[in-house]
Amino acid sequence: MLVRLGAVVFVALAITASVIEMTRQGKEPAPHLAGPPGRAEPDPLGQELHRCALLGEAGGRDPGCLAAWARNRARFLSPKPGNPQEAR
Repeated sequence: MLVRLGAVVFVALAITASVIEMTRQGKEPAPHLAGPPGRAEPDPLGQELHRCALLGEAGGRDPGCLAAWARNRARFLSPKPGNPQEAR
């Protein structure tokens, strides 16, 4: 008997919360922008990496893709000047 009463109370609370949420007068969500702000110029390395991704397995034999991947690795893996980890 107590379990049934608990279930009825739970269902009643769930329905009440749903009705309140549906009748709420909220702001419309902000439109999603299609990229990071302040970035007007296209990224040539990003475009090349996208082209290589579209090539699939053939990208591993394309000299342009190999060079683009090397530049991308260097961009993320090369030590930066003033990096505190370099002093170790």
